[in-house]
Amino acid sequence: MPLAGFVILGLFGRKYFKNFSGIIGTGLLLVSAALALYTAYQYFFVNGKVDGAYPSVTAVKYTWLSFSEKVSIDMGIILDPISAMMLVVVTFVSLMVHIFSLGYMKGEERFATYYAFLGLFTFSMLGLVISANLFQTYIFWELVGVSSYLLIGYYYDKPSAVAASKKAFIVTRFADLGFLIGILILAFYGETLDFNTLIQRLTEHQSSQSIAITTASFAGVTALTWGLVLVFIGGAGKSAMFPLHIWLPDAMEGPTPVSALIHAATMVVAGVYLVARLFPLFTLTQAALGIVTFVGLISAFLAAIIACTQTDIKRVLAYSTMSQIGYMMFALGVSGYNGEAGLGYTASLFHLFTHAFFKSLLFLGAGAVIHLIHSNEMKDMGGLRKYMPITHITFLVACLAIAGIPPFAGFFSKEEILLAAFNSNKIVYGIALFTSGLTAFYMFRLYFSIFWRAAGPSPLERGWGEVFHGEGTFSMKLPLVILGACTIVAGLIPFGEYVSANSKPLASHVDPVFSIAPVALALAGILLAMWMYKKESSRPQQVSAALGGLYKTAYRKFYIDEIYLFVTKKIIFNLIGRPAAWIDRNIVDGLMNGIAAVTAGISSLIKGIQSGKVQSYALYFFGGIIALAIIFLYLWK
Repeated sequence: MPLAGFVILGLFGRKYFKNFSGIIGTGLLLVSAALALYTAYQYFFVNGKVDGAYPSVTAVKYTWLSFSEKVSIDMGIILDPISAMMLVVVTFVSLMVHIFSLGYMKGEERFATYYAFLGLFTFSMLGLVISANLFQTYIFWELVGVSSYLLIGYYYDKPSAVAASKKAFIVTRFADLGFLIGILILAFYGETLDFNTLIQRLTEHQSSQSIAITTASFAGVTALTWGLVLVFIGGAGKSAMFPLHIWLPDAMEGPTPVSALIHAATMVVAGVYLVARLFPLFTLTQAALGIVTFVGLISAFLAAIIACTQTDIKRVLAYSTMSQIGYMMFALGVSGYNGEAGLGYTASLFHLFTHAFFKSLLFLGAGAVIHLIHSNEMKDMGGLRKYMPITHITFLVACLAIAGIPPFAGFFSKEEILLAAFNSNKIVYGIALFTSGLTAFYMFRLYFSIFWRAAGPSPLERGWGEVFHGEGTFSMKLPLVILGACTIVAGLIPFGEYVSANSKPLASHVDPVFSIAPVALALAGILLAMWMYKKESSRPQQVSAALGGLYKTAYRKFYIDEIYLFVTKKIIFNLIGRPAAWIDRNIVDGLMNGIAAVTAGISSLIKGIQSGKVQSYALYFFGGIIALAIIFLYLWK
């Protein structure tokens, strides 16, 4: 359905369906979401478990390219607990974005093109989550990258948007090179690209493929670990994990509904989905799981600190996304496979599920605010609760959820992640707990700055333009209400009953005693944010001045962008690029030009031989006869 929308609107939208392209795209997504819900219902509740576990169903499979008897690229559709869950998440969030965009993007010159790009992005994500093999996943993985490039750079007349789209595309290309090499390593030793077959062969300790991949090594590390780490690098790039996260804040240059789509439930969770898909293989090597844990934890912590200092509301939410994806990653890293040991896996995907609702709600709420005041900066906001009651309430619900306050959805999933970390590694738990407190602080810093602080002059007096549209159209309010309701009830789902590492039911874990520390820390973060930002005061400036260099470093995002620029411009360009360019121009091109010059010189000397003039040919002919006659008559002995 989304692919049909992309083709129809991409080819004919601007000419024939300019006024109806949004309705067409939204209608197709509505059908797609309904089909996804029906599929998930059939899978979980009608067909149900087989021998106590949810089966992995290969619905479609056919050989596309056959290289040998053992190696072929098959195209297929796989249905298992995580793909069924992701189908619902992707289509539902995309539908909300489609509906919201009807009002938000109204009047845009390239309205049909925008909906065509949304369709391509949704198609790519759906293809990614139902792919039955690694190479098919890689195809859709790259399609997601292309469509995100198109959406981030939608305002192609803005240099910042063009730069942001190129940055996202190039950074994820580096990561995807690692992904491709990892795929080749796993496929070479596993002798298949099919997910189920690969996992079956490599997890059987006596199989020839398992022995081959665990005995082969490079630099003292097994081929299995290399393959999985390289695959994870691809996931880390797409999920904006440290140090490949630099594209994420700049991606805010795209339209705000695009930010909701990319940063809520779709593109950025692709890396989490990839690790979860290959999780049985990750459990075979603690080194790979350790890297997943470390990268996820560092990403969550650094992003939370940076989010405390940013003033652009979309950038705060972008770093918040990075932090929450980090939570999902390290939850997978500290998880085992069977029974209670697999709590981290279930908690990670539970958080992915709940995060989709409250993060898309936060981005769409931010979009409603930006739509009203035409600015992303907190300094231009304040006191908006009077003018945006629906946005205010739904945004508050989402903030409470992400802060981990019961009974909202984020509380249940975050508690399970913290419990899994506590059971596995106390250091990871301690950093994660502190990060959860930071999350509550920066989210309510954002909330109070938008809806409470500086509630004096009216929007018209502040130069916000006409406010007759209030919070926007009905199509903008409806997704906020629906997502707000989902944020309230999603945490009550017994998620472990349906999604677990070994596909067998796992009881949900909510321990009131264990929850005291996280909830108390979250409340402390909220109260601190209230003290600093509820009313206009000099407290934020005093705190930032007291922190000095630490605050400046966090505000400058730990200078990671500057480090990348230094490495690329000063080192790679100067020490590698310039010498390579000189060699290319003077040696490679010089050699080729020299060969060409010699060839041209010789050809100019002998070109008269084939002049096309009959009299010249006759002269050569008789000259040759005379020369031969002289040789044979006088010189030949």
